[in-house]
Amino acid sequence: MRNRARYEVANNSYARGIVLTLANDTIGTGPRLQMLTPNAEANRRIEQEFSRWAKAIGLAEKLRTMRMARAQDGEAFAILTSNPRLPTPVKLDLRLVEADQVTTPDLSSLGGNAVDGIVFDAFGNPVEYHVLRNHPGDASLALDLQYDRVPAESVIHWFRMDRPGQVRGIPDIMPALPLFAQLRRFTLAVIAAAETAADFAGILYTDAPPGGEADAAEPFEPIELEQRALVTMPGGWKMSQLQAEQPATTYAEFKHEILNEIARCLNMPFNIAAGNSSGYNYASGRLDHQTYYKSLRVEQAHLETVVLDCVLAAWLDEAVLIPELWPEALGPFAEWPHQWFWDGQEHVDPAKEATAQATRLASHTTTLAYEYARQGRDWEDALRQRAKELALMRELGLTPTQTMPGAVSEDEYTDEEATEEEITDAVAAA
Repeated sequence: MRNRARYEVANNSYARGIVLTLANDTIGTGPRLQMLTPNAEANRRIEQEFSRWAKAIGLAEKLRTMRMARAQDGEAFAILTSNPRLPTPVKLDLRLVEADQVTTPDLSSLGGNAVDGIVFDAFGNPVEYHVLRNHPGDASLALDLQYDRVPAESVIHWFRMDRPGQVRGIPDIMPALPLFAQLRRFTLAVIAAAETAADFAGILYTDAPPGGEADAAEPFEPIELEQRALVTMPGGWKMSQLQAEQPATTYAEFKHEILNEIARCLNMPFNIAAGNSSGYNYASGRLDHQTYYKSLRVEQAHLETVVLDCVLAAWLDEAVLIPELWPEALGPFAEWPHQWFWDGQEHVDPAKEATAQATRLASHTTTLAYEYARQGRDWEDALRQRAKELALMRELGLTPTQTMPGAVSEDEYTDEEATEEEITDAVAAA
């Protein structure tokens, strides 16, 4: 399954685009840390140092690679290691390992408390992972079966458990693998039919009945034609071109339905999978995206628990040994509260969203922290930046005008009937 999924992602443009889009939408530009300890100065210092470290190791890029690996390989592995060449005080690094390298060549000798690549204790907890020193796909090292026993505390294993007791992952696109093959076969058949029709420059036929008076003509004998030449046919025979009927009108409909079925196993709407929203209106687009965005939030929450919290704990474990990073007396770092911010989802109609946001804030049914978190931003940083801007504007003699967005009347349009262009016009008119 892993090899088949990799083949499709490597050779099918739709499969590659779906996996890339899923990784980009899930990870975005990368998670941002917000510490919630009582010491505000320590919070800012930790956040700044962690952000600088995350950029140094390319954390966002590695997380996107892990999401792509989970989609096509079924699981992603990362080893917490030390990199002395990092330009940050904390030398922790994240080394990604492909699923093929996590394997046990001598599995039969380990007994029943192990599966391929993982050894468990009596309670089902991973104890160690077996990582081949060389990738098995390297032809020159195919017979090298030496592996390292890596403690489970140093390994991050991210996969989706679909069945109780499952310890290795299967590709997210596994249910769609036969559909990718059908889409490719149908496309090749359509192209072959069109090429076959184009190979015949013309067909010689006669309307005369069998035994009628028509000059003799050899069946299926090719006739050489010159460019811009006027030719004559044997008596009783006519020349016509073969009518090319490919691609048929059902070709686009077939691709639409099969892409919709492919994307369903990823909770991805058709217009995102196909990169085509021509058949959508405003309401149907928003409705289809709701399920997709909920799925992304579930993925992000799982990623925070399995990957990010482990990375943060390892980073803090090393960072607390550097006293100049932040003040003391913060207590055990395992008790430091924190949260992660992700890129927000842009609203199709910013004016309507601003109106709803202002209404929620005025009625005290939301908070600035929640509204900024929906945009993937830290509300404290945003307010500090806004305070600096207002202070500078007052210093320069500028008077900022703060206006509340006006509400758009509900009877001007309805989401069920209006297109995106009609809604934009209605908002602009209001």
